[in-house]
Amino acid sequence: MPIYEYQCQSCGHQLEALQKMSDAPLTDCPSCANPELKKVISAAAFRLKGDGWYETDFKTGSKKNLAGDSGSSGE
Repeated sequence: MPIYEYQCQSCGHQLEALQKMSDAPLTDCPSCANPELKKVISAAAFRLKGDGWYETDFKTGSKKNLAGDSGSSGE
């Protein structure tokens, strides 16, 4: 479930909420009780680094090479 950031347009209170994508956006501020909450656009809290995932990363034994190389060994 994604974490959404909200900011109250009335009092400036900021909060994060763990919500389903299908949930309705929050509207009432927990600090001042006014219906002035708006979603804030923000950067993701993680970055993907590295060269990526490989076919052989989590496979063992004869299942390591599934896409080609039928019969040839690593040359």
